[in-house]
Amino acid sequence: MGSTFRGLKLAGILASALLLSACGGGSGAGDRGSAASSGKESAMPTPGLESAGSPGTEQENRNPELAEEVRLKMLLIGGKPVDYEEVFGQLNTLLKDKINATVEVEFLDWSDWAQKYPLKFAAKENFDIAYTANWAFYYDQAIKGGFLELTDDLLAKYVPKTWEAMPEVSWEQAKVDGKQYMVPNNNQEIIDKAIIIRDDLRKKYKLEPVSDPQTFAAYLKTVGAGEPGVDAFGAKPADGWRWHELDQILLEQQNEWNLIDYSIPFAYRLDDPQGRVFNVYETPEFRELLAYYKDLADHNGWSKNIITNKTDVWQDMLAGKTGSYAHNLGTVAINLAEMRRVKPEFAVTIVDLTRGKKKLGAISTQNGMAIHAASKHVERSLMLIDLLQNDKQIHDLAMYGVAGKHYEPVGEDKLRSGPAVDNYTGFSNWGWNSPLNRTDAAYPEEAAELHDRWMSEMYHFPLETFVFNDAAVKTEVANVGNVMLRYAVPLEYGLIQDLDRGQAELNSQLKTAGIDKIERELQAQIDAFLADGRE
Repeated sequence: MGSTFRGLKLAGILASALLLSACGGGSGAGDRGSAASSGKESAMPTPGLESAGSPGTEQENRNPELAEEVRLKMLLIGGKPVDYEEVFGQLNTLLKDKINATVEVEFLDWSDWAQKYPLKFAAKENFDIAYTANWAFYYDQAIKGGFLELTDDLLAKYVPKTWEAMPEVSWEQAKVDGKQYMVPNNNQEIIDKAIIIRDDLRKKYKLEPVSDPQTFAAYLKTVGAGEPGVDAFGAKPADGWRWHELDQILLEQQNEWNLIDYSIPFAYRLDDPQGRVFNVYETPEFRELLAYYKDLADHNGWSKNIITNKTDVWQDMLAGKTGSYAHNLGTVAINLAEMRRVKPEFAVTIVDLTRGKKKLGAISTQNGMAIHAASKHVERSLMLIDLLQNDKQIHDLAMYGVAGKHYEPVGEDKLRSGPAVDNYTGFSNWGWNSPLNRTDAAYPEEAAELHDRWMSEMYHFPLETFVFNDAAVKTEVANVGNVMLRYAVPLEYGLIQDLDRGQAELNSQLKTAGIDKIERELQAQIDAFLADGRE
């Protein structure tokens, strides 16, 4: 999980898909609408090509371009759903009728997708479409030539509905060196994290409501001391994540910083117009947070073996083995609804430890779909993407599965879980998030209220769309990442007794790994980015 975000920092299971009414599609920027409203001339068709028309054209009216049936192949991240054949069988019937094409999906399981994904491109395997994101090799493959450049001509002609509906800023955010390589999802998301806790345990010990780092620490220490067999806080650092699971909340959100790329420890202050970067490991804020973490570790705030944990933290919470964990708001909201359905005796609740702090929205590259540079079916692939985002019947089917089985429609824009919901979930269908997304009818009211408040606190800043190109320092970035795993992770989870010595050793190793060279390259790119914006 990586991007900014980790994933979901892998944003886990169905968070984006179920959040739309709370997360609105691309708010804060004017839609393209028309040439006049967007301030741009409409793109002209590609010279020498017949117009394909709308992707929704029925077979009897089909353009000659669609005369030959095409079999498309798509790469998605996540485990293959149990009912994949059933759902995509129905989907292919619709696609055959609309664009004379069918699609086959290869799923790259969460356990090893990060290893397999780049190999697919390096080997120039035969596929047409791939899920991608800022945390899932988008910039890397765009720079390496793995993705096809999507010109305005191609987009206006073959994804016309998406081209019109997508806010201008979303297209701009997805550009790499001024070129488009992705059809981004059309859905505004907040990337900040919240925490879900067992409020029944808080009440059992008559603790104050959890609302800030201090009351959260009191909760963790109390649960750690009084509940044998329960880890007060759960995380799984063994999946290769380089940060403490609370860092996004307590280091980044709390201090109103933006960590530029989670593979390196550089940030800037959100309100700094010059975008001056600094190594967070050298800051007094980080040293203070180390003391906070060490105190929690010494009082059973989490398992002594936490850095080797690979188990699913949410499943541990469902089983009563964990008292809290952190994730994005959409995911913890869905978790909350599930817990209330299956384990109502565990009175879970969502807490915001950084109330009043600036909140950040995900840029459009948080989820999206790209065309493989080696694809022989570019036009039909783009038509499919347009249908996935804009054809309600196809969007519902591909996003949620079979109505009445995997989900129950509630009106035009909501849903309830169906009896077989677990048989069609757990993969990156977020790539075609759009204004057609349905909201879970069981979405907790308190999560919706928190989301609305966070939307009002969303902060936009000049470097919001900046992307670091690490091509000139790839070796150093890899070396720094290894140092973070070896030295920073155990230090942050309280396994190093002498914090000052541990912090000094971490920064010394980073120097050896080449962090100064990365900083110079990063600052130069930021300076150039800001200078371009002022011209």
